[in-house]
Amino acid sequence: MAYDTSTGYAAPSTSNFQDTEASLPMFNIERVSLQFSVSSDFVAAAVANNVLILALSTGRILRIDLDNPADIDDIDLPKRPSEIGVIKRLFLDPSASHLIITTTLAENYYLHTQSRTPKALSRLKGVAIESISWNPSQPTASTREILVGAADGNVYEVYIEPSSEFYRREERYLKGVYKTNDGPVTGLWVDIIPGRNDLRRVIVATPSTFLHFAGKVGRHSHEGSGSIFSRLFESESATVHEVSNVSPGATSLLTVSPESQETPTLDHTNTERIFGWLTSQGVLHGKLYLSSDTAEIGGKVLSDSKMLPRSQIPPSQTASGRTRRTQEPVSSMILSQWHIMQLVEGRIVAINRLDDTVVLDQVVLEPGQSALGLVADIKKNTYWLFTNQEIFEVVVTDESRDVWKIMLKAQQFDAASQYAKTASQKDAVATASGDYLVGKGQYLEAATVYGRSTKPFEQVALTFIDKGEQDALRKYLLTKLSTLKKSATMQRMMVATWLIELYMAKLNTLDDTITTKAELSESMNTAETQDQLSVIRKEYQEFVTKYKSDLDRKTVYEIISSHGREEELLYFATVVNDYNYVLAYWVQRERWQESMDVLKKQTDPEIFYKYSSVLMAHVPTDLVEIMMRQTNLDAQKLIPAFLNYNNITKAPLNQNQAVRYLVFEINQHQSTDAAIHNTLISIYASHPTSDESALLAYLEGQSYANEQNYDADFALRLCIEHKRVQSCVHIYSSMGQYVQAVDLALKYDEIDLASSVADRSHTEPALRKKLWLAIAKKVISQSSGIKTAIEFLRRVDLLRIEDLIPFFPDFVVIDDFKEEICTALEDYSRKIDELKKEMDDSEETAAHIKTDIKALEQRYAIVEPGERCYVCGLPLLARQFFVFPCQHAFHSDCLAKKVVELAGIAKGKRIAELQTEVSKGTSVGPKREKAIRELDALVGSACVLCSEMAVKLIDEPFIKAMDDKEEWAL
Repeated sequence: MAYDTSTGYAAPSTSNFQDTEASLPMFNIERVSLQFSVSSDFVAAAVANNVLILALSTGRILRIDLDNPADIDDIDLPKRPSEIGVIKRLFLDPSASHLIITTTLAENYYLHTQSRTPKALSRLKGVAIESISWNPSQPTASTREILVGAADGNVYEVYIEPSSEFYRREERYLKGVYKTNDGPVTGLWVDIIPGRNDLRRVIVATPSTFLHFAGKVGRHSHEGSGSIFSRLFESESATVHEVSNVSPGATSLLTVSPESQETPTLDHTNTERIFGWLTSQGVLHGKLYLSSDTAEIGGKVLSDSKMLPRSQIPPSQTASGRTRRTQEPVSSMILSQWHIMQLVEGRIVAINRLDDTVVLDQVVLEPGQSALGLVADIKKNTYWLFTNQEIFEVVVTDESRDVWKIMLKAQQFDAASQYAKTASQKDAVATASGDYLVGKGQYLEAATVYGRSTKPFEQVALTFIDKGEQDALRKYLLTKLSTLKKSATMQRMMVATWLIELYMAKLNTLDDTITTKAELSESMNTAETQDQLSVIRKEYQEFVTKYKSDLDRKTVYEIISSHGREEELLYFATVVNDYNYVLAYWVQRERWQESMDVLKKQTDPEIFYKYSSVLMAHVPTDLVEIMMRQTNLDAQKLIPAFLNYNNITKAPLNQNQAVRYLVFEINQHQSTDAAIHNTLISIYASHPTSDESALLAYLEGQSYANEQNYDADFALRLCIEHKRVQSCVHIYSSMGQYVQAVDLALKYDEIDLASSVADRSHTEPALRKKLWLAIAKKVISQSSGIKTAIEFLRRVDLLRIEDLIPFFPDFVVIDDFKEEICTALEDYSRKIDELKKEMDDSEETAAHIKTDIKALEQRYAIVEPGERCYVCGLPLLARQFFVFPCQHAFHSDCLAKKVVELAGIAKGKRIAELQTEVSKGTSVGPKREKAIRELDALVGSACVLCSEMAVKLIDEPFIKAMDDKEEWAL
């Protein structure tokens, strides 16, 4: 055999056996062009998971990866065909991991996907394998437990595990678990039944018998240590289906539909598959139901299955164009998702298993050409036809395209809707389904279906109205509303409004039924009516919540109000956030607790402003409690409500809710709004209580905080009007009007209050004395005796007895306060003596100063002829100089330069200006003399070496950079 390794298995080149139509045909048979040549014919083939296995008559095996066609493995059997026979069958598991090869001489071999050397299955030697059921878990490392059907009717359980050891058998164990008496086992199938891990279904097929087993399998502590299917076959009896008049030599086989690609899952063991059993009478097919009730599952599978008779296959045409009269044999059969494909002589016939219609009848083989059979890749949903020399692929395109029509024709509307893909298809299904349900009187079910269809709205609505089916009409409108586009505003609003009317009518009907304790029907009592009322009310609430944007508020209010449905009315208003309406509703009915419940959920300030007056009048405490939790209220807009509340309430100040909120606004929100503060003062001042401690505490708090956020004139007028003396005095004092404060306090005989003002008035002594004199006058005028006045005098240090004498009445005898007069005179005498002593000390000091001045006039200093300037070191007498009492002497220009260095910038600048003025002679006469005197005063004011200016030199080094350091060397 030779083949082209550069191209390998190339992409298919096709020749269609079906005319190309505007739309792709469902089945298209394509001949695969092989890019390699072989010297012998194909004798067997298998496909799984996109891996193609071809067996040649020479005993060679080709393993081709269809995803990578260039990847071809060429594998030889250990012995020649003359020794072991020609390969008869290939069994490839769905994962393409395990391959079992059987020959015409009943020699069997095993090949793992990761191996290139087939291993002989010694335990199976001599077993003519007809069928294999792979483990449903589809393992890849080993086969685990599989069933093998033999030509002699035996069913074996075998566990194959690949091994690299030469002497070790591939089969871990082999055991015969069942035997039929009806010929060879042509088909086996095992799957897992959901519910428990030890539940299995096993199907055994022979040419005449179909056996369905279901039950528990055995368990072993160690996997592969023994048979698990023995228990099933021993303990369970099979559900059997037999066919009669079996033709000898007729092909018999069992096949199962591929894994569904429409709903891909990682685990296909829990999906119901379709089986097909080919017999000489036809194909028995049905659904492999999954149920944990193993006793009934077999009966259900067979009872719901149906036979596709051989006669359903159309006869072929002879060469002369005549139809054959004899029934042609079926040599192979496979299942797709929806069709049964059979190889009849040289043609492929595909029949829809739902309605038995023939969708494909295509001649593929040339006359006299033989075929190996049809093969399906149940993993990848591909279908193949193999001959001795050629490969054909049956390409299936959109296989489920007509399923919806078949389901619809069979009145399986749910299934038809599931498989309808386009909008028109779904609409056709919905319309037909709705008509069918209406015909059967199932109006509620029809309503939902009609809602998804395009059947004219008015026809459907009139149908339900004529039948009196209001519930069905409501359900239809709900479904229709959910399908209308958002852009269809008017239609959505009309349908939604109609639904409101229907809901209200239904609720009223149920309420009337409950009220009259009547029964809606023989099977519904009052309790059931109550439950239905709750269901409809909840349904209404869900409806308005979902479709509130499609409802006009005013219209809905009118509809619900006309039915008198208070609860539904308020629920709708709440859903659309029309809390203004809800609050107004409760306020009008003076339902204050409900009003508060609504207000608690609000954050819109306007609602608080609108209803604050009425709510403050009836539920002030609750309202203030709610308002204090708000952060966006303008307290100024609440002032009218507070004033109105204050006019009607008789609560004490500590329970006044207006005061409570205003104080909260001032203390917590730090409000500086004058209107807020003035309102609080107004309430404090106008309250009938005589206790003004609260007002006074507020005013004092403002003073302590160095604030005055209220209008002082307004507060003063109110306090005067309501005779709040202490507060008035405090306001006067805070304004600095101490005289008015004391006069007001004295007017109301508040001596202590006036005294406290005079004590804390931090003013000049004259004003304080004036205040105390006014107080003293009041005290003296009110006192019953001189002693009281004298005691008051002792409290004040600014007043003397002589200040108080004018205030005493004329009849007062001086003897009454002679002690005070004597004390005052003694004080004056002491002060006069102290003043005299101070005058004597001052006179003595003046005499000393005069003596010192005369001594300064005669002071002089002696300058030696060789004395030098302490700055430049040159002879001092060379030019004008200064001599200080400390005996330091400097040239005047040297001293001026030094003073400029040490003095500040301003003084140095002034010295430079005066030097320029004197040296250039810009001024003459008295002006020049004045400049010279000023210059001498600035320069010669102090010695630069021992005066205060020398202290500034403390941080300068003794030796400077320009000095000769050798002179300072030690």
